[in-house]
Amino acid sequence: MAFTVNFTRRAEGDIATAEAVLAKIGTAVLTRWRSRLRRVVESLERDPHRYPEADEAATTGVNIRMALVGRKPQFHRVLFTIEETTVMVHRVRHVAQDRLTKDDF
Repeated sequence: MAFTVNFTRRAEGDIATAEAVLAKIGTAVLTRWRSRLRRVVESLERDPHRYPEADEAATTGVNIRMALVGRKPQFHRVLFTIEETTVMVHRVRHVAQDRLTKDDF
């Protein structure tokens, strides 16, 4: 079964922020990160259930899952929910950032 992946405005803003930071590090780093993000999105289109629940699932009551994108020290968590055949990416946050709260949805 194929899934449709959609991004919230917050997730799009997170990606833009991450790209701006990575661009300062170097074009090659940004290019690799974008490629890895694209592969994660393609994986979400195929089988989003393969990814584990995020830590926030227990504290927010939202069945949110996460996929990691990038390499040290630029790991980001792609935080998403699944509704039937739609994957909604809510946030894309650096692993060092605070965990999501109920207000982040």
